[in-house]
Amino acid sequence: MQQYSVSHKQHELGKSNQNPDPLWKQGSMEALRTSSFSLFQFTTIPARLPRPRFEKPMLNFPINHRPNSYISSTSHHKEPESRLSTAASPAVSTVIHDSQQGEKFDWNAQWYPIMPVCDLDKRVPHAKRVMGLDVVVWWDRNESAWKVLDDRCPHRLAPLSEGRIDQWGRLQCVYHGWCFNGSGDCKFIPQAPPEGPPVHTFKNARVAVYPSTVQNDIVWFWPNSDPQHRDILAKQKPPCMPELDDPSYTKSMGNREIPYGYEVLIENLMDPAHVPYAHYGIMQADREGGRPLEISIKKSDLNGFIARQEAADTRFIAPCVFSAFTSLGADQSKGSVSPAETKEQRHTLVFSSQERKIMDTGPSNWQKSCFFPTKSDAQVVGFRRWLIKHAGGQVDWGTKFGGTLPPSPPREQLLDRYWSHVTNCSSCRVAYKGLNALEIALQVIALASGGIVAAVKQEMLSSAARNTLVAIAVLCFVGSRWLSHFVYKNFHYHDYNHAIR
Repeated sequence: MQQYSVSHKQHELGKSNQNPDPLWKQGSMEALRTSSFSLFQFTTIPARLPRPRFEKPMLNFPINHRPNSYISSTSHHKEPESRLSTAASPAVSTVIHDSQQGEKFDWNAQWYPIMPVCDLDKRVPHAKRVMGLDVVVWWDRNESAWKVLDDRCPHRLAPLSEGRIDQWGRLQCVYHGWCFNGSGDCKFIPQAPPEGPPVHTFKNARVAVYPSTVQNDIVWFWPNSDPQHRDILAKQKPPCMPELDDPSYTKSMGNREIPYGYEVLIENLMDPAHVPYAHYGIMQADREGGRPLEISIKKSDLNGFIARQEAADTRFIAPCVFSAFTSLGADQSKGSVSPAETKEQRHTLVFSSQERKIMDTGPSNWQKSCFFPTKSDAQVVGFRRWLIKHAGGQVDWGTKFGGTLPPSPPREQLLDRYWSHVTNCSSCRVAYKGLNALEIALQVIALASGGIVAAVKQEMLSSAARNTLVAIAVLCFVGSRWLSHFVYKNFHYHDYNHAIR
C-alpha cells in the first residue's frame, strides 16, 4: 500500500487566498508522490506480500494493502515552502550482496504507517498487510482509539477484517460471531453455554494485538505483538513530521496499493531527474527539461542518511520516511493533483519490469547491471549502499517471502484504479457514488422523456413540447454515456502510452 500526506506552506502576501490551490499536479507517493518540491516528506512501509485468501480482486502484490490520490489543499500565504509526506507500503524487495558490513538494521523494531486516518471508516474493520503481516485496523469506540490486531480469529483462522463492529463496539468475527475487544480479549462466544466454563477467557481465545498510535493523522503500528513491546510507544515514537500538524501548512492525505517493491519505490522518491520525462503532461515539467543535478550524501548511518540536493536538504529516516526541504518562489510552490492521474499508475509498468530484470540478472549484480555516471543518482546509490551495509541488501521478510516474484498480472489489473485506490479513499468513494447516481438519473430522465413522447398522443402535445422532450431525452442519454466513459476512465482503468503523449 501506499499512503502519503502533503503539507504546503506559502508566503504571507498580506491577505489569505480564499481559493484552495491543490499542491502538485499529480499526487506522488507513496513513491515520490510528487517531484516539484519544496519541503517534502514521505513515509513508506515495507509491507504487502500476496495475500492467499478471500479478498476482493485487488492488486495483491508484494506491497502494503490498498493505496492514491485524494488531494485537497487550502492555501495559506506564508513562507515560500512546501512539504510533502507520503506513507507507502513497499513490497518484495531485491537482494544485493556486498562485502560492506555495518550495524544490522532491525526491520521488525520500527514503526510503520498503515493508513491516513481520513481514509479509515470507523464503522468497519480494514484489512492491511505490512511487513508481510496480515492485520486488521478498526476503531475501538470503547477506548476511542484505532486498534491493530492480527487478522485471524483464533477459532478457525477466519479473517477478522471480513467481520463487523457489533453494537457494543466489539470486533465480531464473520464466521461464528466470536467477539473481541481492543486488547484482543475474547468477550463472547455465542456457541458456549452460559452455565458452562468461561471458555472465552482462555488464553487460546485471544487475538494478538500490535502496539499502535496516531501521529500526523496517520495510524502507525509496531510489527511485534510480544507483550514486552506493549509499552514501546513510551520508549520509541514514530518519526515526527511537525509540518503536518502545523496549521500554517496545508495538508493532503492519500493512499494507493502499487505492485512493485520497496527498493524500487524508495529509489523513485530519491530521484528528481526523472520528473521532466516520467511526469510530462502531469506536472509542470518540460519533457526536454533534463539538466545536471548536484546531489551528494553528507552523512549515512544505521538510521538512514542526510543529503544535499542543490537548494534542498533531504533526509532518509529508515525505513519509512524521506523528506526534502527547499525554498521556492510563491508561484512555484503551487500545483494541483488529480485523483485519477497518479504517478504511481504510470510507473507501474516500468517498475514492474525493472524489478524483474534486476531479479533476473541477480540482485547481487545490481551495481554491475546499472550505470550511474552522474551526480543526479547520488541518493539512489546512497540508498542502495545503506541497504547493503545495514540490511544485507534486502528487507528482512523472515519466512514470509520465498524470493520469487509473483507472475505479472494483465495490464488492466496492473493499472487498475478502483481496487487499488478508490475503495480505500474517502473522497474518491464519495465522488464515485455521486457520479454513478448522476448517470442513473440521466438515464431515467432520458427514458421518461422518450416514454412520454411515445405514449402521449400527438394532438395532446404541442410540437414545441414534443421537440423539447425529444431533445431532453437525447441530451440526457448522450450525457449518461459520456459520464459512464468518464467514470470508467478515471475510477477504473485508463491506459497510458508515453510515446504518444
